Amino acid sequence: MHDTLDVPESAPAPDIDARLAAAVGIARDALVEDVGSGSIGEHVDVVAEPTGFGYAATHRFAAKVDGYVGWFWAVSVSRAPERDEVTIDETVLLPGDGALEVPEWVPWAQRLQPGDLHPGDLVPSDPEDERLVPGYIDSDDPAVEDLAWELGLGRERVLSRYGRLDAAARWRGGAHGGTSAMAKHAPAACGTCGFYLPLAGSMRAMFGACANEISPADGAVVAADFGCGAHSQATATEEFAPEPDRELIYDTAEFERGAPLRPLTAPEVLVAVRAIFAQRTPPKKSRLSRSKRH
Repeated sequence: MHDTLDVPESAPAPDIDARLAAAVGIARDALVEDVGSGSIGEHVDVVAEPTGFGYAATHRFAAKVDGYVGWFWAVSVSRAPERDEVTIDETVLLPGDGALEVPEWVPWAQRLQPGDLHPGDLVPSDPEDERLVPGYIDSDDPAVEDLAWELGLGRERVLSRYGRLDAAARWRGGAHGGTSAMAKHAPAACGTCGFYLPLAGSMRAMFGACANEISPADGAVVAADFGCGAHSQATATEEFAPEPDRELIYDTAEFERGAPLRPLTAPEVLVAVRAIFAQRTPPKKSRLSRSKRH
């Protein structure tokens, strides 16, 4: 299984030097010296390598290494034009077509997901972040322009048009958007709630902050069409059904007929409860009565 592999197709190469092509044994011996014979499979092929001086070629051997399916050993050899001696240049393990390889490394800052940031963590800002533009550039949002020069100093970068659209799309489709399950079961939308604080600028028409401590979205940005059961008008129109009449569990009226009304003492209540319990529970038949039947 280890001796069969698909080596990657290379670009058209020059003709292979005959001495280098015949140096299979020399290449294998060099590879055995480096990695041992146990991890080397059969000779796969030899390909010529372009060079500016002399001749060069690469012998490829199947790799018998656990965890490296589809990889092969490559041994580069060369010789000078006027010399017959074959020189070993390098030995290396390379992936073939379809080989198992480690995924491409992704920088830590790009792997972060919402919720990964903890107290003390620092996310380096990207100077090329397209969501931000320099504070002196017109952001086509009057509210942003007004805040861009706070105290005469201004913020170095502010949200770009793309940054605002990106945030709006994320908020609109999130847990506090109009398509969430909470919003679908709400009596009314946040846009009509007294606890709704609209955002400033171009986001005002679509988003605001919730100021109701009872709401699950308190202190968070919510879409105008989001909603929950803590809407300011919900309590004004809600009707409560009266408490249904329930049957008394212990009715002591039977024991007080004809007697003056007075609070019962604890022993009297206990006697009354036992009497009612005795009336509702059928008497048990004794073992003696059952034995007489038989």
